[in-house]
Amino acid sequence: MWWREPVTSLKGIGIKKALEFQKLNIETVGDLLNRFPRMDSYLDYSKVKRIGELTTDNEKQLFTGEVFRVADKYSGRGKRYTVITVQDDGSYADIFLFAAQRYQARKYKSGMRLIVIGKVRRGTTAKFVSEAFIQIADRNESINALGILPVYSLTGSLTQVAVRTAVKQALAKAEQYLPETLPASIITERQLPDRYTALKNIHFPGSFAKLAEAKKRFIFEELFLLQCGLLYYRDRIKEVRQGIKHGVDGKLVTAVKNSLPFELTEAQQKAWQEISLDMQDNKPMHRLLQGDVGSGKTVVSALALAKTVENGYQGCIMVPTEILAQQHFETLTEYLGKQGLRVELLTSSVKKAKRREILENLELGEIDVLVGTHALIQDDVVFARLALVVTDEQHRFGVDQRAKLSNKSQFAPDILVMTATPIPRTLALTIYGDLDTSMMQGKPVGRKPIETLCYTGEKRNAVYGGLVRQVQAGHQAYVVCALIDESEGVEARSATEVYTELQATYLKNIPCALLHGRLKNQEKEEIMSLFAAGEIKVLITTTVIEVGVNVPNATLMIIENADRFGLAQMHQLRGRVGRGKDQSYCVLLTDNDNKETLERLQVLRDSDNGFFLAEKDLELRGAGQLFGLRQHGLPDLYIADILQDIDVLIEARELAKKAFKNPQMLREIEDALSSQFDERFQRIFYS
Repeated sequence: MWWREPVTSLKGIGIKKALEFQKLNIETVGDLLNRFPRMDSYLDYSKVKRIGELTTDNEKQLFTGEVFRVADKYSGRGKRYTVITVQDDGSYADIFLFAAQRYQARKYKSGMRLIVIGKVRRGTTAKFVSEAFIQIADRNESINALGILPVYSLTGSLTQVAVRTAVKQALAKAEQYLPETLPASIITERQLPDRYTALKNIHFPGSFAKLAEAKKRFIFEELFLLQCGLLYYRDRIKEVRQGIKHGVDGKLVTAVKNSLPFELTEAQQKAWQEISLDMQDNKPMHRLLQGDVGSGKTVVSALALAKTVENGYQGCIMVPTEILAQQHFETLTEYLGKQGLRVELLTSSVKKAKRREILENLELGEIDVLVGTHALIQDDVVFARLALVVTDEQHRFGVDQRAKLSNKSQFAPDILVMTATPIPRTLALTIYGDLDTSMMQGKPVGRKPIETLCYTGEKRNAVYGGLVRQVQAGHQAYVVCALIDESEGVEARSATEVYTELQATYLKNIPCALLHGRLKNQEKEEIMSLFAAGEIKVLITTTVIEVGVNVPNATLMIIENADRFGLAQMHQLRGRVGRGKDQSYCVLLTDNDNKETLERLQVLRDSDNGFFLAEKDLELRGAGQLFGLRQHGLPDLYIADILQDIDVLIEARELAKKAFKNPQMLREIEDALSSQFDERFQRIFYS
């Protein structure tokens, strides 16, 4: 098929240029057509302004100008940036380039005519242009006659002209032969353009109305195929093996519930009722348990594990880190061990002799509940009668890992996925479209609300003085930074920099440690164990401690450069404190006194509802890359935005359900997968 040919099959693309395309994950002609232009940056050359016509209200505008000079400069903090000054009939504009963008400036010489799109505001001596996209004007072409042109992401020496030329060649191939990828009935029902027309108008729109139609087509297509894939995956799991029908809650479940040192909250009771009823059905359970930070998910999973054992089967729970596995093991031993259940822990740190003993007893059915990390999915881990698979912090595991664990049963086991990461309904429909959802809000009785404070940089010394007082009072603390090391062009304090600074000043005589993702797993586990044991008093870290750390003695969380984090992420970090009986605090520090930034941080200060904060995050920051195969086993979306396109998502899901009841449409969808330009959706169908 022509779309599988390498980009070198296109005129003007040799090995060197192909390597540049490869950096953008473009290797085939199909990849090239699938790499849509940046949706907010089409250039309408019928509306090109002169510099003197530019308004200074910080709106994006398109203009032309001649390069007057290119100058490298330094900020107050010693960071380099570049200013390109362009002129036009005595009017001037300064284009500011930061970080990697600066390197583009090398190719612009005095006298060159540039076409610029960027945000324009008032400057001191010239108009100030930021977030600029720049290209060199072709002197042989009338700018106003170019129509609407796409703007693509570039790398290395690639230019917009080179990418556009390549895309035009690819579209010529598509015009000759391009199979459809949606069922004909859905195209008619939704009034969508055919695939070639949509592809042509997404790259080189004849008008903005045609561009809107093309976007509508591809947004629907992505969400429809995604939902079809999730339904197909779920349906196939249910059909392959026989599910297990558990009895109603019996003596063991009742005994575990009665022996708890607290009453279940209303939210816990509701979640347990939904899970228990699922387990009493002969269809296997596929349920997501979303519990806000500290809502008590582990006790609900303990009841599910007790129910499995009560019915003569085994259960397991897989978590992403050894420290979290140890915590779950201790908690489950406390809840289940007193009722005679045998709970064991399996991680990579377990010694060979002990591991051999665990594996033997597991296969003999003498272990009721196995807690562990990725070690659980190794081939030599064999269960006698596995019936319940629980995964905690599912976003740290892929679909493949979840499937590998459930495949260790001769039955279709019940699946319970737990997460403390609040996922708005919008995202849950997409990321976990193959799961039913239970939500738990509120905290167990007796936990004090965490007091959240927000300060700008001038209060930093007072904040760290407060940290010392917390340690002197016998407590522990976290300091979280956005970066591991300093990064050029990023105005943020790094964990390494803060650690060095605090060690020499406030924490001079206080045991502290630096924790980040570049450390080996064994080093990270060792540091966390020492912190959990109270030997380390202050942990300077990145977001590696976002989930799964339970240190009740930690009462202070300081988040440096809080403006660089999402609200939901900071809510997760805040949840690392307030886990004991003492009053806890979360301090948000920012050097950005921008009004919008401070208002956003106030939202976190005023709310401890993770689900509300996650929705707010989506409104303020957008969905971003929430779908990578590495994290979720789901494909990236090239054009759909699940915040803005929620109505389309819901409609796509309903149509996908209908398609699965129609054998002819299902065949059309399966055939269409081979006509895709990539394997994004095939991976869901055939994983």
